[in-house]
Amino acid sequence: IHLATENEQYLSELPEQAGYFKETRIVEFIFLLSEKWHLDQSTRYQAVELLERFMIKQVEQMCDGRGNAEGCDQGQRSSWSSVRDQIINTFVLRLVSCVQLASKLSLHYSRVTSDTALKFLQSLKYSYTKQELLESELAVLNTLHFHINVSTPLAYVELLLEVLGYNGCLLPAKPLHQLCVQLLDFCYLTRETIYDTLLKIAIENSTPSKLQIAKFLTVKEDFMLLAVGVISTGVFILSPGPWEQVVEHLNCITGISTQSILEFSYAVVRRIVGSTTP
Repeated sequence: IHLATENEQYLSELPEQAGYFKETRIVEFIFLLSEKWHLDQSTRYQAVELLERFMIKQVEQMCDGRGNAEGCDQGQRSSWSSVRDQIINTFVLRLVSCVQLASKLSLHYSRVTSDTALKFLQSLKYSYTKQELLESELAVLNTLHFHINVSTPLAYVELLLEVLGYNGCLLPAKPLHQLCVQLLDFCYLTRETIYDTLLKIAIENSTPSKLQIAKFLTVKEDFMLLAVGVISTGVFILSPGPWEQVVEHLNCITGISTQSILEFSYAVVRRIVGSTTP
């Protein structure tokens, strides 16, 4: 109930720019960096979501300081150009800071230290100091008003798997969890293709309008839908026998329609196999 409430609250306050900083290259960078530093599974998702929320807030604040986005387009192009340059020049530093903060939230033994972060940045030919690294972390914290410990889609997946087990679904728990993590990675890395397929299924049209794309944003950012879709797909791949029963259970637990769960699984499987046929 807590996770569902948190998810609904997030969707009700969703900024129009949600998802802008979850493009594949950024997500891949964070995932690879998390692997390099031996961080636990939840940390990489936490870092992606943290960077996304911070960057959107930062851009909003910068634009507010130089006139709104519309003003930037009409008469303040040079001002917007300076905002863009500032974002580009500090982006990798902010990304590293978000991974650092996410590693501290996880209370994992492989917490990223300042020395580790600086060594990595220096390997990319950046010449930041420890003070600048600390200031970058504080910039992220202050921009988000220190509200950084939010639930990731992995938390939704793991809790729903527990509930399914409690409800009597006989599933191979450990291999299913491992597969769900792989599928969650896959969904993050191929986000645009999966949700583009899902949108076209929903509207039964291959050319969605701008309004339909805008309204679909809440679907793209729905962590509960992502979690049930990942679990449904995992069961379909690993243990197809009880698949329909699991989908029904997921529908009862979350209130997400069976049709929506099936469509999400279809979009993911279609992307995995690379097929355009039904």
